Amino acid sequence: MIATPAVAATHEPAWIRRLVIAVAAGFVGLFVLVPLAAVFGEAFRNGVAAFGHAVSDPAALSAVRLTFLAAAIAVPLNIVFGVAAAWAIARFHFPGRSLLLTLIDLPLAVSPVIAGMVFVLLFGKQGLIGPWLSAHGIKVIFALPGIVLATTFVTFPFVARELIPLMEAQGAEEEEAAIVLGASGWQTFLRVTLPKIKWGLLYGVVLCTARAMGEFGAVSVVSGHIRGRTNTLPLHVEILYNEYEYQAAFAVASLLVVLALASLVARRVIARRVEAS
Repeated sequence: MIATPAVAATHEPAWIRRLVIAVAAGFVGLFVLVPLAAVFGEAFRNGVAAFGHAVSDPAALSAVRLTFLAAAIAVPLNIVFGVAAAWAIARFHFPGRSLLLTLIDLPLAVSPVIAGMVFVLLFGKQGLIGPWLSAHGIKVIFALPGIVLATTFVTFPFVARELIPLMEAQGAEEEEAAIVLGASGWQTFLRVTLPKIKWGLLYGVVLCTARAMGEFGAVSVVSGHIRGRTNTLPLHVEILYNEYEYQAAFAVASLLVVLALASLVARRVIARRVEAS
């Protein structure tokens, strides 16, 4: 009897298994656990009172509010785009389908800083649309709209890329049957498509939200770094660090770490539900 690779792997010498596990654990400890411990250790270096003062500072609270506000606007926009793009690509064949797939992946290949510069060239005072916006009293760059645009751009692949392979694998037979039985397109989506993709959609939303709250490069370019007004949490951390307020910088950074860990937990829970369904 020929052993399959999975069975053969379990019969490797014990020292090889221990070595592989030790290497994996060492990398996780060195590049994940040690940095996390350093962030929290530095955040609480001067005690809980200093930590509380750093995270309750008006500039820090403003950064928290702006971070959540930008994510609260960008993520729903990406949900609408992601579902629409996934439906179009998975259910229809049309001219430009491959181009649309490529464009969805574009933010993953382009530097966020370049994306921010493109928005400045478009919406800045000397940009293509900037003079018209200024004449009508509309401010995009160095304001919330620019931050939302930059955040939406860098995060829009996550929902779509999570749903496209899922919907392609599921096929369209149930939706076609619902339409034949007289269901409208909206009824078909709500009662057939959405229940089938809900866990994949939630998975994409979690990834999109985590990326939106941690975005730095594109937002840094379009925000103007106005303290207390256009600074998100990552930008506020940078300013504190550049001002040599290391304890405060790590205290605020620990909030981002907590958000990231919460996203990972949610991601794992959703992955288990997907496996169980």
